[in-house]
Amino acid sequence: MGIPFIKDIDFEYGKVEQVSPLIRRVIANNPGPFTFVGTGVYIIGHGKVAVIDPGPMQEDHFEALKSALEGETVTHVLVTHGHSDHSPLAQPLADWAGCKTYAKNCGVPTAKGELGSADDLGFEPDVQVGDGDVISGPGWTLDVIETPGHTCNHICFGLREENACLTGDHIMGWSTTIVAPPDGDMGDYMRSLDKIEALNFDILWPTHGSPIREDVNGFIQAYRQHRLDRESAIIKHLKAGETNIPRMVEVMYANVEKRLHAAAAMSVLGHMLKLVEDGMVETTDANPTTRSEFHWKALQKTA
Repeated sequence: MGIPFIKDIDFEYGKVEQVSPLIRRVIANNPGPFTFVGTGVYIIGHGKVAVIDPGPMQEDHFEALKSALEGETVTHVLVTHGHSDHSPLAQPLADWAGCKTYAKNCGVPTAKGELGSADDLGFEPDVQVGDGDVISGPGWTLDVIETPGHTCNHICFGLREENACLTGDHIMGWSTTIVAPPDGDMGDYMRSLDKIEALNFDILWPTHGSPIREDVNGFIQAYRQHRLDRESAIIKHLKAGETNIPRMVEVMYANVEKRLHAAAAMSVLGHMLKLVEDGMVETTDANPTTRSEFHWKALQKTA
């Protein structure tokens, strides 16, 4: 079952667009292999509003947000996670608006150059939030949903009035999501997919790309199956005696641009660590996140 990706999007950089009765979007001009056309900033409500994932610190983008928010009061600046394409403008926007920033916590130091977007270690929220917290304004209510996986501190926001979910990078319509250890965790990611599916949203609004409107849970199931298929491919390689992740990536991601292979290798490592957690793969290394060599448990038992 392939993922029914949605790669069509009609937009103009810096222009505010009403995409639903309670949601407006402004897209930053930071396109790339991990951001698609750029960071989509969501404005929730009217009059007194919340802003989700303000995006990169670009002066023209900041001015576009100020223009979009003219005449309104920003009561909350919300961040799904601390990557540098999501959070750098959060504090400047909150300072300009005279409000506070909200997120699970700040960034976590990880390896540079392999994660797609580095952590914004300068960001730390004014208010830490988590499961069960509710953020509201006139005519809108957002439920905080902890969804670790892409990062350990990732959260989504459920908009009750539209049965919609602002998914950050947890689920995207145009591409799969990188799960890169040590900050990312594949086991957590799969459990977070289950969590969003169980909430039965009518629509998903990712930070990058178009919304997922049709058969939302079917899309999530295809997302999950893609990961399970990757695990099956990894196990096949391990059974054949191939334990080197870069060599696996060359085969498994043969149709993917080579510039993305380093990121793909991190996701394969994420799968490996999940398989270790599940008791299907073993390694004798005390710190397997630094290694590319793993050993298939069944082969060890029969050796």
